[in-house]
Amino acid sequence: MTNSPMPRWKVFLSQYLRWSSTVTQAFALSIITFCVIFPLCCHRLLYSYYFIKSMYLDSMSEVVLRESLDRGQEALHFWQSSSTAATSRFNNFTQHPELLVTVVTARRKEARDYHYLLQVMLQLSNIVGSCGEQKCAEVLVCDVESGPQENQDAKVLESHFRVVRRSPQEQQSIQERINTFEKEKRDYVFCLRRGWDLVKPKNIVVLEDDALPRNDFFIVIKDLLSRRFALHTLYIKLYHPERLQRYWNPEPYRILEWVGLGLVGATALLLSFPYWNPCSFSFTLSATHLLFFTLYFMTAAELLGRHYLLEVRRISPQLYAVSPATECCTPAMLFPGNASLRVAEYLDSSFCYKGHAKDIVLYQMARTVPGQRSHSVEPNLISHIGAYSSVRANPSRPKLL
Repeated sequence: MTNSPMPRWKVFLSQYLRWSSTVTQAFALSIITFCVIFPLCCHRLLYSYYFIKSMYLDSMSEVVLRESLDRGQEALHFWQSSSTAATSRFNNFTQHPELLVTVVTARRKEARDYHYLLQVMLQLSNIVGSCGEQKCAEVLVCDVESGPQENQDAKVLESHFRVVRRSPQEQQSIQERINTFEKEKRDYVFCLRRGWDLVKPKNIVVLEDDALPRNDFFIVIKDLLSRRFALHTLYIKLYHPERLQRYWNPEPYRILEWVGLGLVGATALLLSFPYWNPCSFSFTLSATHLLFFTLYFMTAAELLGRHYLLEVRRISPQLYAVSPATECCTPAMLFPGNASLRVAEYLDSSFCYKGHAKDIVLYQMARTVPGQRSHSVEPNLISHIGAYSSVRANPSRPKLL
């Protein structure tokens, strides 16, 4: 009696679902990685796709707010108790410095206990000596508060830093009813021009008062200014929101970076299998297997979060990546040479409104005006600590996302 032939589906299963089959190995590896390991390891990572908002967002937001409040109170105590003599070096400006840092500030009603400005100025005072014998930069506070109440944090700093404000005549000229975005732009232009007029710096950094510099802030800026591209750029963005740093993004250069990361990871892994293969994988350096592992590493990088991969670049200033500038936002901007004057002139000729704020205007300028270029640096050189805005409506308890 002859045996009946095995059904085709059984032949298929027996051929491809045994462990020696690379299809089975690829399927198992993907399931274990993306459905077991990553969910267990990444569910608390704020910028990962696996982050569980319903469980952790509220508590993490409260922790960050509490830490910021503590830093603010410490900064307030420091500046109130510091003698003027100890900080007199910040008041003595030199003409034509290599770098001027202008901090734009306004009163924040909801965030008055957080003292964002005092936190930023304390950090600047701590790191401004990281460049050797000379200061890394001159530091200027530009107080643009135009309401009836004073900016108390700026008042605290008057005995330690140079603080500039509009004259009464200038204040009167901006009392006309304008929208929030146009006022924000005019304040920015005022601070750009006042900083230039005071000391004629070779380069200008403009920080908003909730942009807390990282410890390597000046070291990286010095390295950026030494690179050739800085001679031909309108501005360099020093911050981009972490939630917008993903690979799955309209920015074309990120797609190239993403594919390159996948190819390098796939090639390295396949080349290592002949020497180290504890799971007895059957993969080889073939086109099909290279494609699979390229997609595997690309998916892993996106789901983990590009933000966390960028953090590796902090090992050295030379590893910070420079790429074409993105649209949002302007908490920290570097203007090489006299670019700040061109930016001020262009902003002056534009009117801002909702959906067309100053960051959009600058982005369009760099893309449409012949000969103008703009760049951004990654990872970020500042931490954006401003949970409460000075120009927009605020929730009762802000969230990280």
